[in-house]
Amino acid sequence: MSFSCPLCHARLTRSEKSFTCPQGHQFDMAKEGYVNLLPVQHKRSRDPGDSAEMMQARRAFLDAGHYQPLRDTVAQLLRDNLSTPSAILDIGCGEGYYTALFADVAREKGAETYGLDVSKVAIRAAAKRYSSVTFCVASSHRLPFEDASMDAVVRIYAPCKAEELARVVKPGGWVITVTPGPRHLMELKGLIYDDVRLHAPHSEQLAGFSLQQEQTVAYEMKLKGDEAVALLQMTPFAWRAKPVVWETLAKQDEFCCQTDFSIHCWQREV
Repeated sequence: MSFSCPLCHARLTRSEKSFTCPQGHQFDMAKEGYVNLLPVQHKRSRDPGDSAEMMQARRAFLDAGHYQPLRDTVAQLLRDNLSTPSAILDIGCGEGYYTALFADVAREKGAETYGLDVSKVAIRAAAKRYSSVTFCVASSHRLPFEDASMDAVVRIYAPCKAEELARVVKPGGWVITVTPGPRHLMELKGLIYDDVRLHAPHSEQLAGFSLQQEQTVAYEMKLKGDEAVALLQMTPFAWRAKPVVWETLAKQDEFCCQTDFSIHCWQREV
């Protein structure tokens, strides 16, 4: 399987150091091993996606194992639902923490694994660490893959148009989504908002897919002060947190915070 050109959608052919389409559009491989398939005209800002600080905070937090139950659960769902896949895609893969385990599952079944994110900083870090995955910088709303090329797509918090998922997933293939459950990070939100509200119940519908399975992964985390700060920094709540919140978290000997993940498994209609 190969990428498709983000400009003309033709198939890209790989040489030693670049990908090229029949129209002559060329995309060079970075020294870290990834390819940038996000043309400037598709960017919404100069450097879209997570910053270096956000990426580093997330890597430190995830490497400590705080979200490992979620990673293990999604990997097991891939293992259970895929028989003889050829390609798996992780959308919004960030620095590759989840993708690396998905790649282990893919190798067991003889499949390739692709990781996609709009953040070049995150993809560069992912490609440096995980050579078994093919990483690209690209838009999740314009997936640079051919029609019906993916056996499974994983989407952990990442946005993506349902039409694009329906286009790239093979008939009978799978989309696994992870979204915040109602009580996700309630204690952290309580430090930032006067009126703490539950996350709205999951209501997503994916045209062309049928919902086959849903489950919740929820548990309490006990975080050190620096870990709590890293958690805040990797969430959208960071933009709303006042200096006193950062200071309070940093001084915590132990900060208890609950997780609540909603996982949904969708199968592409045949």
